[in-house]
Amino acid sequence: MASALETLQGLLQTLGELKELPLNRESLESLIYWRDVKKSGIVFGAGLITLVAISSFSVISVFAYLSLLALFGTIAFRIYKSVTQAVQKTSDGHPFKEYLELDLTLSQEKVQNIAGVAVAHINGFTAELRRLFLVEDLIDSIKFGVILWVFTYIGAWFNGMTLVILAFVSLFTLPKVYENNKQSIDTYLDLVRSKLTEITDKIRVAIPIGNKKPVAAAETDKDK
Repeated sequence: MASALETLQGLLQTLGELKELPLNRESLESLIYWRDVKKSGIVFGAGLITLVAISSFSVISVFAYLSLLALFGTIAFRIYKSVTQAVQKTSDGHPFKEYLELDLTLSQEKVQNIAGVAVAHINGFTAELRRLFLVEDLIDSIKFGVILWVFTYIGAWFNGMTLVILAFVSLFTLPKVYENNKQSIDTYLDLVRSKLTEITDKIRVAIPIGNKKPVAAAETDKDK
């Protein structure tokens, strides 16, 4: 029992370190690139267990069971520390004091920054969809159609939750694999990219619809 509570204390200390990480690109990169194995392992393990549980049970059940587990752990740890302090006649205070004093409020400036970034991404996404569906560029719309066609097969093979789990696992594995094999992967990616560019250019020449005329040619047509 004592060893289990000590393990819980270690997890709480690690979570205390995690809460001090700023919510920015650097902190996210440190997690997905496993700069600190302990922190990344806790985030990855907790996230994966939660997603697998949600795929098997309802969200309400998963939330209730995880909350009960966390509540049982904190109550047991609170009682354990109280008994330890009484036996040792120490006055360390509440074991969760630093978490109780933690400021969880969001500043207005931070909310506005998040909202501004979200609106910018939504506007860009909407404009891109309009461009593709209304065939501003025929080749881009055809490529978009091919991607949608591939998604129909992916949707037949996997459900939405499975794709979320695969995306989460990929987030914590592919960046590290790429970092360790960057040179060889970049070589193959450059070959694929050059082949795709070559094929796209040939299609654009064969199908002039959607190609933009050069400025000089447009001015010549206008003069005529």
